Amino acid sequence: MKLSPSAKNAIRIGILCSVSYFAVYIARNILGAVTPQMVEDGFRESFIGQVSSLYFICYALGQLVNGAIGDKIKAKWMISMGLCGAGIINLLFSLYAATPAAAMVTYACNGIFLSMIYGPMTKVVSENTEPLHATRCSLGYTFASFFGSPAAGLLASFLPWQWVFHVSSIVLFLMSLVAVCTFSLFEKQGIVKYGQYKAKKGPRGNLSMLFKHHIVKFSLIAILTGVVRTSVVFWLPTYLVQYLDFSPKAASVIFTVASLVISATSFIAVFIYEKLGHNMDETILLFFSTASIFLFLTYFIAPPAINISCLVLAILSSNGVTCMMWNRYCPSLRDTGMVSSVTGFLDFLSYMAAAVANLVFADAVTAIGWGNLILVWLGLMIIGVVVALPHTEKKA
Repeated sequence: MKLSPSAKNAIRIGILCSVSYFAVYIARNILGAVTPQMVEDGFRESFIGQVSSLYFICYALGQLVNGAIGDKIKAKWMISMGLCGAGIINLLFSLYAATPAAAMVTYACNGIFLSMIYGPMTKVVSENTEPLHATRCSLGYTFASFFGSPAAGLLASFLPWQWVFHVSSIVLFLMSLVAVCTFSLFEKQGIVKYGQYKAKKGPRGNLSMLFKHHIVKFSLIAILTGVVRTSVVFWLPTYLVQYLDFSPKAASVIFTVASLVISATSFIAVFIYEKLGHNMDETILLFFSTASIFLFLTYFIAPPAINISCLVLAILSSNGVTCMMWNRYCPSLRDTGMVSSVTGFLDFLSYMAAAVANLVFADAVTAIGWGNLILVWLGLMIIGVVVALPHTEKKA
């Protein structure tokens, strides 16, 4: 079947964004993947939890600010600078991780640089492709984001934790160069154009548009899913070691395999969404309900293989909700002219929730144990079921 010029251009943009985002998610998942190694080297879980929480806070704040900036500055510059800056920071962290203050500051900066990418990327996709193609492009780089987790786990399985950060830096530097060169080429060819959609003037116009697009509901969804997709996944290797008694090396391998399974979420979510007649409310409700069921089973089933399977399926289901938010909801906002701003705002809420959760979970493991922590995760997904109950307007 011959592809139309618009479809070909969408594929080009989608591939560039997907590869760039793959590099981002390798960098973002490294600390969680190497945590068992770092603990063996004498680092405390509480310290690593504090570092990751500070990262999440800075990433969240960066999303809020950089999302708004991304509606005004070309995606080419935002994305390439974010990748390059993150590469420098990952290298510095590997060198100064043993110095608490330096580790905190460098990894906080990592969050700021990585937050420069997602909002502008979503904006450039939504404004330069047709709605159907925009969903497919978003699907591509969301898949790349999930695939970054097993890539980080694979590196942690074969390399010392310091070298995992070094490899990540090299990948980020290379992708920064690829991004700026390729976006420049796309601009010359007319594949990428900027400023095609403008936000309505005045705060009332902006707010009314956002309320029309159910921003309150998706703000709550961003908070709930942020805890599972970010914080729970971060602690998964440690959960495998401390709760299920696997060795750090075995945990890295299991984390890699689990992440590969989770990486299929995007395709599963879009497939179910289309089978349900493109009804986003029903799709989100189904995934929240499924996540609740699997977390319930995780709490009661002890055999490690089944326990891990249930927990992974719970994470996959929660990520299905996330997929709907980023792949379907955010690209649909292009008529507001605020795709980058709203995407950044939702990511801000998501990672602020993850930051708070990481601080709480680091202490909760000792205070209440992993079993009761699973019940906390279950409670969050049940709240998600309530939030996801369909409103009057069912079609998204």
